Amino acid sequence: MKIDGAMLVQNPADAAAAALRLEELGYHGGYTFEGPHDPFLPLAVAAGATSRLELATAIAIAFARNPMLLANLGYDLQLLSEGRFILGLGSQIRPHIQKRFSMPWSRPAARMRDLVLAIRAIWRAWQEGEKLDYRGEFYSHTLMTPVFNPGPNPHGLPPIFVAGVGPKMTEVVGEVADGYFVHPFHTQRFLRETTVPALERGLAKSGRLRDSLQVACQVIVAVGETDEELDRSKNAARAHISFYGSTPAYRPVLESIGRGDVQDELNTLSKKGGWLEMAGLIDDEILERIAVIGRPGEIANAVRARYAGFADRIALISQTALEPESWIDVVRALRED
Repeated sequence: MKIDGAMLVQNPADAAAAALRLEELGYHGGYTFEGPHDPFLPLAVAAGATSRLELATAIAIAFARNPMLLANLGYDLQLLSEGRFILGLGSQIRPHIQKRFSMPWSRPAARMRDLVLAIRAIWRAWQEGEKLDYRGEFYSHTLMTPVFNPGPNPHGLPPIFVAGVGPKMTEVVGEVADGYFVHPFHTQRFLRETTVPALERGLAKSGRLRDSLQVACQVIVAVGETDEELDRSKNAARAHISFYGSTPAYRPVLESIGRGDVQDELNTLSKKGGWLEMAGLIDDEILERIAVIGRPGEIANAVRARYAGFADRIALISQTALEPESWIDVVRALRED
């Protein structure tokens, strides 16, 4: 089981030190995400400072960009990292795509499938000399003159990971992606009854086996040495879970444990700015179904018990343990698997 850590930097220049620290601590991968800053630029900096650490966008918002741009970024980061880059993509939700990025939104699962296939067609044109003639439902790429063709990448092409929650997007992941990012807002029942069957349907469509797909799972963790520290971490996890739970698209996760009604309350409060009240709606049952909870020495075994046989990669998320050193014992224990 590989362990990934977040590179939380406010300046891309700081990504070198952050990535090197993850590498020295024994993490397998470091990832950025689409937040206040672009997710790609820090990885370009990190690539030059490291030699073993895999570097991923987890995630970059796919529909804010187009396949040609993503193909270029993926190709160049694969060059810079000498074969250690993972192109991680996610759809985001309609309001962000339309109102924040001013980009079109429709049928996200079908659009993601088309986008991934378009990127692969562009890469084949560069890597194998295949004529570029991709004509999809949402994207069309039919022009590639020699001056814009970088030629074969000496490090091969990067894998494409896609994030998903609902069964339609998850099925697309199984069909066309190399890896699947499991959203941190999940329950074991949801994974078992919704996620796994959807992945299997997608894999069957493409005629692939399960071992051809990596599963990377982000896990919300509440951890503390003392009761006070643990309570503080639990409360931070409640706030984190309530934020995700307010999104209507994520309602099926709560429904998987018979708590779909909480989503209505969370959504209503979110529209009023009632963030503190939202956290109070996440009772112990919901918290324990979504988060891994325990003392530092208990976390590795708890993660192993939940995700062994399902997840190939794990990333631990806690609002009260942001430094990668916080998880060094967990990283060492899980590296032994």
